[in-house]
Amino acid sequence: MSAAPTTTDAAAVGPGADAGVEDTAGAEGILLRQSRRESSARTYARSLPIVPVRAKGMTVEGADGRRYLDCLSGAGTLALGHNHPVVLEAIRGVLDSGAPLHVLDLATPVKDRFVDALYDTLPPEFARDARIQFCGPAGTDGVEAALKLVRTATGRRGMLAFSGAYHGMTAGALAVSGDTAIREAIGPGADEVTRLPYPHPYRCPFGVGGGESARLAARYAETLLDDPSGGIAAPAAMILEVVQGEGGVVPAPDAWLREMRRITDARGIPLIVDEVQTGLGRTGAFWAIEHSGIVPDVMVISKAVGGSLPLAVVVYRGDLDRWWPGAHAGTFRGNQLAMAAGTATIGFIRENRLDEEAARIGARLTAGLRQLMAAEPAVGDVRGRGLMIGVEIVDPDAAPGPDGARPPAPELAAAVRAEALDRGLIIELGGRHGTVVRLLPPLTMTDAQADGVLARLAEAVPAAAAHRRTP
Repeated sequence: MSAAPTTTDAAAVGPGADAGVEDTAGAEGILLRQSRRESSARTYARSLPIVPVRAKGMTVEGADGRRYLDCLSGAGTLALGHNHPVVLEAIRGVLDSGAPLHVLDLATPVKDRFVDALYDTLPPEFARDARIQFCGPAGTDGVEAALKLVRTATGRRGMLAFSGAYHGMTAGALAVSGDTAIREAIGPGADEVTRLPYPHPYRCPFGVGGGESARLAARYAETLLDDPSGGIAAPAAMILEVVQGEGGVVPAPDAWLREMRRITDARGIPLIVDEVQTGLGRTGAFWAIEHSGIVPDVMVISKAVGGSLPLAVVVYRGDLDRWWPGAHAGTFRGNQLAMAAGTATIGFIRENRLDEEAARIGARLTAGLRQLMAAEPAVGDVRGRGLMIGVEIVDPDAAPGPDGARPPAPELAAAVRAEALDRGLIIELGGRHGTVVRLLPPLTMTDAQADGVLARLAEAVPAAAAHRRTP
């Protein structure tokens, strides 16, 4: 069945709203041409066979007239949802002003306002002497810049990274990511990376779970660094995510994060925090580091900071600023429209306390999903922070392992995604086996929309499980 949007969004995307957007060949023709002409590297298009033509808030309308609740939000880029008025107004303001749209790294009033707005959100002790690096427009470009920065500043090469991590698709970012399959294409660069266990209460790397998982992970990291026979030289930095997104929506315990900060600080190891997906209110605080109170040496910021447009920056301690001119650059680092949209987005989130709203409505969603978990054995775990939530799909017919977790069920998870789409809900999968339903709705999500998401998932999960058992 086709899902109805909320009243507010329905009016914005309903018939007559820019009807010229549709392709006269229809959705099927567009999808067919895409499959023939686009690279095999495409991902979302394979599992979400829709052709969006209009969108407002959390509602997307396809070329076939169907409407969907969007829990993907551009992989977390759309903090305010699709086509939010303050974002559109900011973009139009730049266009109407006659300001240059492309200026490389020259100073402009638009950039100055953006930097002011961004610095106002940072921990004061960090912002006081921080430097900002505008790089290429994607999060992976920011990670590359951060890795080069710390290697330049320290004169060291090795990196500390974590199992389950995902930092992007360029060579350096892949080297510090955890997925061995996608890393194979980059060759020997990953040899300079030492991987540490990331605490995971449900699928604990030590087989114990709970708080003990975090304690053992911290102990292992410290022992390895201090062991003269541990096999690693002093690293250039440690890089981590406060919540592993692509890794399956795994939040790091606050106490463990504080331990990582203590361990790195005591040994003169810069700490890079990747806030590409967690920033701008997503986890229930403006920055995910605020939950634990840690202050990193380097922050990588992208996705929502551009207000739906491409933008990535690295913010770091002033004493690390040992770049020479042109040491790291990018043609599109002066994206004026994205800076204006980002300034408007930052302001709207802060003025309306959308980080607090993300915490509130995220708790509502999580509570509903845990009720679903109690009723459906195919749901093994529900976890996350704020409006960054993961639902792990497992084999309901298999016995739990020694750690209490049932085996992952990739085919069942894919069926859940398909059933959800049939019911008008856009979701995607992540995690080590592609078995974690990831929910990244906009921070403007309403209670009614949250209930709509829960209702659709409550139908999709048992429907997928029933089909799995059908001979």
